[in-house]
Amino acid sequence: MYYLFQVWEDEGDKRTAHYPFMSGPWSTLMAVLGYLYFVKIYGPRLMKDRPPFVLKDLMVAYNFLMVLLSGWMFFEGCIFLNFGLDTWGCAKNDYADDSATKRFHFIAWLFFFSKLVEFTDTIFMVLRKKFNQISNLHVIHHSIVPLSVWLGIKFAPAGSNAWFPLLNSFVHTIMYFYFGLMALGDSLPPQRIAQLRFYKPWITRLQIAQFCVAILHCIVAAVQTNCHFPRTFFALNLGNAVLFLALFFNFYRKCYSASQEKGKGCREILHVKEFMSTVKEKAA
Repeated sequence: MYYLFQVWEDEGDKRTAHYPFMSGPWSTLMAVLGYLYFVKIYGPRLMKDRPPFVLKDLMVAYNFLMVLLSGWMFFEGCIFLNFGLDTWGCAKNDYADDSATKRFHFIAWLFFFSKLVEFTDTIFMVLRKKFNQISNLHVIHHSIVPLSVWLGIKFAPAGSNAWFPLLNSFVHTIMYFYFGLMALGDSLPPQRIAQLRFYKPWITRLQIAQFCVAILHCIVAAVQTNCHFPRTFFALNLGNAVLFLALFFNFYRKCYSASQEKGKGCREILHVKEFMSTVKEKAA
């Protein structure tokens, strides 16, 4: 019973313990398991004999709200972390309890909570019956990140652990802005949609670059001598970064590699040249 419940209270950071989901890992774990059950079992069964939902307006609102949230978290992080420079090397966990630190902890918790909100990405896919978009990469990413971030917020919400949330907030600001524009669909001119399609590989490249930088950050921190930041997090962060780098690179290779046949291995991606020819035919 101690290791199931009390240990989280005794060993965790007291300054973040009062936030929802932070008393122990079980509520977060249940949220992830519920997400997996819905997207893999219940959701497909629910939609089997139903027409897909039309969620355009809801998706547009959701994506642009996520732009605002991610952009605000990135802005706040830049102020508190000196644009992330304070997290490089051996950045110790700050145990201050002043108003600025409390504000930073709230932003950190909000970043964790946003990872639960992002389950909505997959839920939309299920309700729209876009099952070909629910790749292993997508599900693994949405399942592991909330648990990893929870551990960081619970035990070491600052120091070296603050780098990835800052970087990820920047990437997600751009990513959700792109998704928001694409969700507008027919509201945009065909030529504009074609231009947006052209930039889709760059979203994946940005995500790959994110994990490359995260790996470098972990290595730089891990080789520091006399570092009092918990080294367990270096191993955890490095393992996550390597895993997701491999998954995103494999996704990129299947979807965008010039050596792949058109559309093979990435059915939800419409080849740019194919899309452009379709636009020209409709225009004619």
